[in-house]
Amino acid sequence: MAAGYPRVRRALPAASLLAALALTGCQPAERRSSGRVFALPRQHPDDALAVVTRPGGEGLQIWIDPDTTSPGVCRPRWNPDAARLTGGDGPRPRATGRAPRAEFYAAMARGEVRWQLRRLAASVCRRVAPERAFRWSEPPRSAAEFRPPAPLKLEDRHLLSHPNAIRRAEKRLLGEPLTPEDLIDRELPPEPPGP
Repeated sequence: MAAGYPRVRRALPAASLLAALALTGCQPAERRSSGRVFALPRQHPDDALAVVTRPGGEGLQIWIDPDTTSPGVCRPRWNPDAARLTGGDGPRPRATGRAPRAEFYAAMARGEVRWQLRRLAASVCRRVAPERAFRWSEPPRSAAEFRPPAPLKLEDRHLLSHPNAIRRAEKRLLGEPLTPEDLIDRELPPEPPGP
């Protein structure tokens, strides 16, 4: 009995591996994800990555946008709201709609996806801001790790046109002549504090 025990111990891993291969190999291709990862251009050849995560060639198109808010540095700006990829295993893949964030986070767990994102993000930064140094920042792998960028602080003076510019446009549309006062854009007084 003791002599046969080492043979059984060696045979168990081989048998479990054979059973796993048989179970996964028996699934038809349309029920498995191919797991392909490839560049799928959005506007430029290096600004998006396609990841097939579902059967039938469905998956994500992850957009790669540069973040140049830090002086002298360009890094990727992560957006977990990826586009839904369809036809990822065929000759004409395309993006339609939006994929769930959970699928984005699951894709970020794959090393090949992060490696391709790093390569494409460096290419985007070289194209958009060649004078800046590229700095890699890891993509978020969960909702807790995602930090949305702070919105820009715009004030009324950034959003509203100068009153004289509006007056000039109105007079031009009505065919009225412009006066010398219409051509001068003086600094407006600050708004009074309060609601």
